[in-house]
Amino acid sequence: MEKLTSRKNPVCVHLKKLGADKSYRDTHGSFICEGIKMFDEAVKSGADIDIVLSSVQIKHSMQPDTRVYYAHNDLIDSLSQLKNHQGILFSCRSMSDDFIDPLSGIHILLDDIQDPGNVGTIIRSAFAFGIKSVILTGGSADIYNPKTVRASMGAIFRQKISKITHNEIYGLKKSGVNFIGASNSGEFTDIRNIELKNAIIVIGNEGRGISREIQTVCEEMITIPLSSDIDSINAAAAATIIMWEAMKRV
Repeated sequence: MEKLTSRKNPVCVHLKKLGADKSYRDTHGSFICEGIKMFDEAVKSGADIDIVLSSVQIKHSMQPDTRVYYAHNDLIDSLSQLKNHQGILFSCRSMSDDFIDPLSGIHILLDDIQDPGNVGTIIRSAFAFGIKSVILTGGSADIYNPKTVRASMGAIFRQKISKITHNEIYGLKKSGVNFIGASNSGEFTDIRNIELKNAIIVIGNEGRGISREIQTVCEEMITIPLSSDIDSINAAAAATIIMWEAMKRV
């Protein structure tokens, strides 16, 4: 196992850029992950692991084309985005975003969700509840942002995720896909009083909600009943409640 000692080593520079620059991630088709649990999840799910940089013993067998390096903790600390890293950084190849048939099952559409932590948490909840796919519009946070990856707690390696344009949304609507929008307005249908089945459920932007363009394809708008002392909850929390409510009836 080769030992790396300098931050200027091309491998270290590459890993640092993967964590900091979306365009760099897109160009190289890779993203960075951290931590022993995340590494275990990546291996178990069959993720395409490209590079491993570790100060701890690696218990898993790696694929022949995976490059494995050793480094002291101080070097890993200089590359890590965590205050207390676990001695392992690794990069994975970006996953396929093949679109899943949305005519059956429950799917979640994230309409310009900006916070990568929210996106990662929703991906984690979606996998936990058996949601068929998570679909993101172009304005949503990068699924390979390190904060998104961490918040997913490994679900990013297992949950089906894809991207979609507004034109594609209109095309799905014409083909008979049922869109249901979520809102914090009490004037819409109580989520407990509607059957959520075979639909794409739309979760809107943290500040402005669902865009007008996507509202036009929603056949129904639903809301989560809240205390009169509060007018909204976090987007990831709302999405989790909605997914639970939808899947408990399946």
